Amino acid sequence: MLIQKDLTLQQKLEILSDAAKYDVACTSSGVDRGGQSGTMGNTASCGICHSFAADGRCISLLKILMTNACIHDCRYCLNRISNDTVRTYFTPEEICTLTMEFYRRNYIEGLFLSSGILHSANETMERMYQTLWLLREVYGFWGYIHVKAIPGADPALIEYVGHLADRMSINLELPTVDGLKSLAPAKSRKRILTPMRLIQKGIQENHHLISDKMAAPTSVSSGSKAVSLNDTALPDIRKFPDGLPDRAEDRKILLPGFSDRQNYGGSSRFVPAGQSTQMIIGATPETDHQILSVTEALYRQFDLKRVFFSAYTALNDDSRLPAPGTPPPLLREHRLYQADWLLRYYGFSANELLSEERPHFNLLLDPKCDWALRHLEKFPLEVGRADYAALLRIPGIGVRSARRILKARRYGTLNFDMLKKFGVVLKRAGYFITCEGKTCRTIRLDEDFLTGELIADDRKKRFQLEDPHGRYRQLSFFDDFNLGGQPEQEDIFKSFSGQI
Repeated sequence: MLIQKDLTLQQKLEILSDAAKYDVACTSSGVDRGGQSGTMGNTASCGICHSFAADGRCISLLKILMTNACIHDCRYCLNRISNDTVRTYFTPEEICTLTMEFYRRNYIEGLFLSSGILHSANETMERMYQTLWLLREVYGFWGYIHVKAIPGADPALIEYVGHLADRMSINLELPTVDGLKSLAPAKSRKRILTPMRLIQKGIQENHHLISDKMAAPTSVSSGSKAVSLNDTALPDIRKFPDGLPDRAEDRKILLPGFSDRQNYGGSSRFVPAGQSTQMIIGATPETDHQILSVTEALYRQFDLKRVFFSAYTALNDDSRLPAPGTPPPLLREHRLYQADWLLRYYGFSANELLSEERPHFNLLLDPKCDWALRHLEKFPLEVGRADYAALLRIPGIGVRSARRILKARRYGTLNFDMLKKFGVVLKRAGYFITCEGKTCRTIRLDEDFLTGELIADDRKKRFQLEDPHGRYRQLSFFDDFNLGGQPEQEDIFKSFSGQI
């Protein structure tokens, strides 16, 4: 594998930013940290993303691979060792330069750093640690940083990176063990889940260590000025062939710049924004039910903040994969994200939404509407008496509108005009609710009738992903599949609030 070392920084950026576009797990939230004297940047708990691409994804993070060289030959990966592609890598100093210059120009507010495996997992993770240490301790960068951990790296090194990053993630890659064995035999589920458990344990332990003394803001270095790059050697774990030391005192001596501070800016210091993971959808034949069951287990067993789904883009020519040119399953990916929201905030379980007898989502209906049509015996619900859990299961009622209903009905009766002001989408909810025994439209609790109403002709056009020229495009959170006209104001509001 030939690695090009004599490329300009601009050429490296073009190659390694393009190579990172298939990694979707780059949301940013969960950290509230103000700027400090002698540092640059800050982050807010509500999320640092202020602008979005047409597909609804955040573009305010500098999203790059440290290197697109990799020792593995995962069949689904464009950067696999057997592919004939230009290979290069960023040095830690180059990544710092890009991050700081982009930040100064107000192009970005944080960094998303992933990487192929260069020579070994430890060497790759060491370079990531060097990069983050330089950003925090030398350049004084106080903005958001999301790092992909490398399975198989020394657990102590993953811990060190966790004290410098805001969020860490480890890609599950494929939903099932069989899929992983078939397409990525060099990887194993145990090798992926072990560091995931380590990060979970570190987050839990760190929460218990927060005290009043630690709550005070701490500067990134001794004194008001950041450490000089000329005065300090980069930390180098290759000095320690027997593994990294366990004692905090030894870590600070052997790895310059490493600190066992548990918090900064009032936030937990070890991965304060939590951890996430990503699964590739469509490269292997798992059903939606299998994928959703794995997702539910990950939330329950590893306390993940998010599970991301990435529709497989068929670029590699391999008999075990969809043929090149096969459209990515974007609508399926969208349905999984909707179901994921139902798992996390609406009290649904995977087995309620799907089953072995009905293993796939209805592409013409969102999962919540589909569930309601299969459980018509529970409707219509009287919104003046239904409890919170029942309200959340009504199509068109989200978390915020359900809370508003509960609060408002303490002071009087509700009507449909009030529900609309609360954010209830009556064009869906109207088929499943009553107010004081009254309906806003004719309710006919028949599955075929309601299905036809919910996917009327104008709605079918919105769910059509293919344009007249036969090309496919990424989903947009803003137009709700509306390719033939402007989205309604109500739909725009829902896309921002995250309600279904």
